[in-house]
Amino acid sequence: MDLFHLFTLLVVFVLLMVAGVMLNRRSQRRRALAAPFPTGLLATISRNIPPYAKLSPEMQQQVQDYTQEFLYDKSFEGCGGLVLNDEIKVTIAAQASLLLLNRKVRCYPRLCSVLVYPSTYVVKGEDDEESVRLGESWRTGAVVLAWDSVKRGAANFADGRNLVIHEFAHQLDQEDGSGDGAPILDGHSSYAAWARVLSQEYERLRKQVGKDKKTVMDAYGASHPAEFFAVASETFFEKPWQLRQKHPELYDELQKFYQVDPLEWV
Repeated sequence: MDLFHLFTLLVVFVLLMVAGVMLNRRSQRRRALAAPFPTGLLATISRNIPPYAKLSPEMQQQVQDYTQEFLYDKSFEGCGGLVLNDEIKVTIAAQASLLLLNRKVRCYPRLCSVLVYPSTYVVKGEDDEESVRLGESWRTGAVVLAWDSVKRGAANFADGRNLVIHEFAHQLDQEDGSGDGAPILDGHSSYAAWARVLSQEYERLRKQVGKDKKTVMDAYGASHPAEFFAVASETFFEKPWQLRQKHPELYDELQKFYQVDPLEWV
């Protein structure tokens, strides 16, 4: 056998080995995701995610399915001395799943890892100035969260502030490669209405904040269109009645995008 044929056989062997490994991983993943949802983890969701009890049985199953997929596919890393446990992982994954209900989408396909600090953490910028943060979402496939803020946001699901919803709304916004307040919508015809309504509401919030007026949405939403979408998402899920009363067009656009009506959970 000459060298060329030997090399060809070697390449074929390596390709078959790689294909076998990939098939085995897919098979393991299918079995893991098809397994019954662990009772202990379900108890954590019921205890830490107030809206879960008010969801329909179908949507509760979706939360379980997305949570199980999230836990299998995404890596978690404890930072700043935090020791990760199931409660931390499940509380984050289940809240993130609320943004995917009824939408028949993949579970944050660009996301690879979740970094969790025990509380607020300090980031040093390019100019060496330090800033204190609760969380952030990176286009490179990571979300950073402060656990105490995650737990507080989950426990109080009526104040319009939820760190997980905020940062994972950014993840949805960034799925097209840019964080500009315009996530991937269902069809090209949806973008015109989205752009009109959200730009109007963004400018309205900026004016209200500039005049120091009381607003339904957090003032941080006036800092950038991407932050407006994330803050509006928090408000939509946690203060749906107030948002629909004060900003009906915005509520309608968010309801079309998220395919749920949080008023049913109140």
